Amino acid sequence: MIEVSNVQKAFDGNPVLKGVTCTFETGKCNLVLGGSGTGKSVLLQCIVGLMKPDIGSITFDGTVYTNNKIDIRQEIRRKIGMLFQGSALFDSMTVAQNVEFPLQMLTPEMTPAERRDRVEFCLKRVGLESAGNKMPSEISGGMKKRVGIARAIAPNCTYLFCDEPNSGLDPATSIKIDELIHEITHEYNITTVIITHDMNSVVEIGEHIIFLHKGMKLWDGTKDEILTAQVPELQEFIFSSSLVRAAKRVDEENEGGLAAFQESYEGGGI
Repeated sequence: MIEVSNVQKAFDGNPVLKGVTCTFETGKCNLVLGGSGTGKSVLLQCIVGLMKPDIGSITFDGTVYTNNKIDIRQEIRRKIGMLFQGSALFDSMTVAQNVEFPLQMLTPEMTPAERRDRVEFCLKRVGLESAGNKMPSEISGGMKKRVGIARAIAPNCTYLFCDEPNSGLDPATSIKIDELIHEITHEYNITTVIITHDMNSVVEIGEHIIFLHKGMKLWDGTKDEILTAQVPELQEFIFSSSLVRAAKRVDEENEGGLAAFQESYEGGGI
């Protein structure tokens, strides 16, 4: 579990995060939802330690990360896996070498044979067991995302952070990436935090959702509660999507909430 308490961050006197307090639950896909410029990426960078909050604290499973000793911060960082928005693969390395990279950096106690075994396991887990010798330029965008996931989980991460994991992907591939992240989260009981503005991801895997607006948390809840949330800013955001407008129509017609919408959507009724 990750606990964020009254985190504030400003740049040149302009506040970006205005006292954000929230909890990211273990074994769940925690989504940070909001439009562009709402502070999602800044919050992510504060949590993983790329930025230091001006005010507030961040706690990982009872251990305070902010303002703690450097060795404690480094120990927490070793437990963090990161899936970057553009995958951020090294073009000069093969797929297998990309996955092995964090093992070389973070697990010096592993032998080369142990690292190879771990790389093979992670690539197989994401369905890329035959792609290890390929270069990033030889694989598709969806495959690059899966390589990024394999690299993130290679060091047996406890916390997985995903920055816009569906960026640049077609809808069908996006769903597959969402499903893979969801499976891995539950399979390994990871605390997963996903930065997104994609309502499709909310429909698919939104087990715990934080909504940010102008640097403030205005709402949190589940995908089954989001359609009826009485927050004007959230309503304006989610119903800008034609997909969710369709969900609302199904909800009104069937009184079944998002579950009824999902059944209709997956069955081809929408």
